[in-house]
Amino acid sequence: MNLSDVKKSGLPRKKKFPKGRGHSSGIGKTCGRGRKGQYARQGTSFRPYFEGGQMSMLRRLPKHGFNNKAFASVYEEVNVGDLEKVFNAGEVVDEAALRAKGLVRRVCDGVKILGDGALSKKLSVKAHLFTKSAAEKIQKAGGTAEALIQKAQPKPRDPVKRAAAEAAAAAKKAAGGKNAAAPAPAEKKPPAPPPTKKE
Repeated sequence: MNLSDVKKSGLPRKKKFPKGRGHSSGIGKTCGRGRKGQYARQGTSFRPYFEGGQMSMLRRLPKHGFNNKAFASVYEEVNVGDLEKVFNAGEVVDEAALRAKGLVRRVCDGVKILGDGALSKKLSVKAHLFTKSAAEKIQKAGGTAEALIQKAQPKPRDPVKRAAAEAAAAAKKAAGGKNAAAPAPAEKKPPAPPPTKKE
């Protein structure tokens, strides 16, 4: 490809017509500026949100309220296919290693491993989040997927089930994180019958 071909292709650029160049410009007395008014004066400019004096959209929109988007966590995403290309079998993959290989460059709150691509190498991956498919592919290849952030499980609304879940969590914590047998939920006692009226 040559620069001469670029000229022939016709770039989408519209040439700006010079206004206000006198009678010799070939467009009459007003020289392309029309008759009187703000657009005919010299140095006319408008700010981008100006709407001709009407209250602009920026002022019509309410400014009160709260938006959680400013406090959202930003994660850099890396596919398991990229790990296959860059890392060797048996290596430990963490955020520092990903930055050294150039897979993570921006400032972020953590790294999330996605499941796009194939993985055949045994890797020990330590990341903040994993998708289900990514964790399955890493474990299927013989590696380990260690999540640095554990998602909180929603608490049940039923008070009986909630108490049983809390007791199970306390027992698991007391056992040193091992899977302890969860206690059976307490049986609900049937309500007592209402007292009969004596005649």
